[in-house]
Amino acid sequence: MIYFSGNNNFFEVKAVSVLLNRKEKKVEYIELIYDLIFVYIIGRNNSLLHNISGGFVDGLTFINYIICTFAVIQMWTMTTYYINVYGRQSVRDHIMLFINMFLMYFIGDATRNDWQKYHTEYHVAWALILINIALQYVIEYRHHKEDTEHKKRITRMSAVIFFEALIIIGSVFEFNKMGTSYLSVAAILITILITAVSGKDNGEDVVDFSHLSERVMLYVVFTFGEMIIAISEYFKGGFSFNSLYFCAMAFLIVVGLFLSYGVLYDHLLDREKRTNGIGYIIIHMFLIFALNNVTAALEFMRIADVNLVAKILFISISIVLYYTCLMATRRYAKQNCKPSVSFILSAVIICLVFIGGMFVSRSQMIINIAITVLFVFAVFFVLYYFSKAQDKKINTYNKGE
Repeated sequence: MIYFSGNNNFFEVKAVSVLLNRKEKKVEYIELIYDLIFVYIIGRNNSLLHNISGGFVDGLTFINYIICTFAVIQMWTMTTYYINVYGRQSVRDHIMLFINMFLMYFIGDATRNDWQKYHTEYHVAWALILINIALQYVIEYRHHKEDTEHKKRITRMSAVIFFEALIIIGSVFEFNKMGTSYLSVAAILITILITAVSGKDNGEDVVDFSHLSERVMLYVVFTFGEMIIAISEYFKGGFSFNSLYFCAMAFLIVVGLFLSYGVLYDHLLDREKRTNGIGYIIIHMFLIFALNNVTAALEFMRIADVNLVAKILFISISIVLYYTCLMATRRYAKQNCKPSVSFILSAVIICLVFIGGMFVSRSQMIINIAITVLFVFAVFFVLYYFSKAQDKKINTYNKGE
């Protein structure tokens, strides 16, 4: 790729050799095998919310669920980012993935409601996974001795990951000494903050965004897979009208949420965009978290022991968070497909109407679930027709040329 930058009466032509020489990175089968362990982990994380006490999940368990969810997503994103930028499809890369897969089993085993007994197991495995990723950066350093920019990036990324691993190891001692786990929360928050700030210096030519966006999409698909499994409980009521109604509504909610993401990925996303990818990953961390919450919320809707207001609030906030993250990806949309301020404002109004309708009909589940279906499909159709309108504009512009 060659681009021009103007300054008064002259133009400077710059050739971006990284983009010229790089082959398009394909998603490897071994990356998909690696992802399968996360299907198991997603289920384990969601199982933390199955223990209802006092009308909802107790505060400590819910905090543990948040920590575990973000910790796992972060482990996946760090591995994926390394493979995207520096992966060589080598034996070393494959060994790294298999080691992390093995360690993830300990993460899954330690993800329990009585998590206090398994705190050390979870955190030692977590720290070892991060150390494994950081060591890959250290080993990669030798391939870039003459490249100052890459040396800086590798040093920065490895330092951040080693630092988080150190905090997590410290959390083991903290928990054994004081029974608290504040350092676990700090490790996640600090790393997200440092990565977001330092990632701006990573440059826009090191990431293969087509590969990265496809890998993230696959993680989203796996998360939807867990949601599909969760709503299978709705189909255990036989063939009564009431049972079939709620089965259909639950299924349509999942379909509507999935189709909205499909419109974004297939029609609006600029997969050839020059970007460092950090922002896209962080947005999807919260998007995947929101989808995990929707999965749990759909299960809660069937459980009479869950407080009515709590379940309505939980599903409403989770779905709105999901769509908020979708809208946040507009900076990665094709140049002519970025939603306007008026479009975003309309989406906000629809969300507020949805939340209001949910609370007004909170005691009528048969109406409540129908409102949710109408909302997710309203958003889908808005996104769909927006994408079609943008495609039409692009086609008209191309014909004019």
